[in-house]
Amino acid sequence: MTLQLDPDAIAQYLIDSPHFFEEHAELLAKIRLTSPLLGRAVSLQERQMEILREKIKLQDLRLADMVRNAQENDASAHKLHSWTRSLLLARNDVDLPHTLVDGLRTGFAVPQATLRLWGVAEEYSHTWFAAAASEDAKIFANGLSLPFCGSNNDFEAASWLEQDVQSVAMLPLRSSSATASATFGLLVLGSPDPQRFSADMATDFLVQIGETASAALACLLG
Repeated sequence: MTLQLDPDAIAQYLIDSPHFFEEHAELLAKIRLTSPLLGRAVSLQERQMEILREKIKLQDLRLADMVRNAQENDASAHKLHSWTRSLLLARNDVDLPHTLVDGLRTGFAVPQATLRLWGVAEEYSHTWFAAAASEDAKIFANGLSLPFCGSNNDFEAASWLEQDVQSVAMLPLRSSSATASATFGLLVLGSPDPQRFSADMATDFLVQIGETASAALACLLG
């Protein structure tokens, strides 16, 4: 009579008997497993080595991703530092908007950048950055709790750029981050690449740019 063994009972027995293979070490060499990599049966030791190599490979990939992200973050921090320094070195207030947008274009490789400010002091009322913006544009800026990134759906702010763009990032400029009513302008970045400013991109870095720009430009307000 053939004895039918329950696989679950065998598995539970081995779990309950952690020293089983120490007492029967010769069985380890006889155990054969199917290797998904080699497509044939291999020994338990060989299969364990395959699993270990796969784990090491995954760890190496994760480490490479971490190193790459760290390098990218370091590069971004350096660019932000250089851009902020250029704002501090601007010779006079009226130079600030040009220095700001030019620094974004050159330092961050943004194809196009511009801004509009409202409520500026009288001496700046005829400058390019104080050009008229509709009430709809101001309401839109007031309603942004975070920078907007996405396709250019015929936004008025996108028309402030010199050329047609496929994707835009719009950053509200505020004298105080506490209330939306303190919005005094809009910083607009544009690109012909539809994916440059995608709707799912992280905005943490753009928030820092917006806050720095807001602090620098607040001196132009009336």
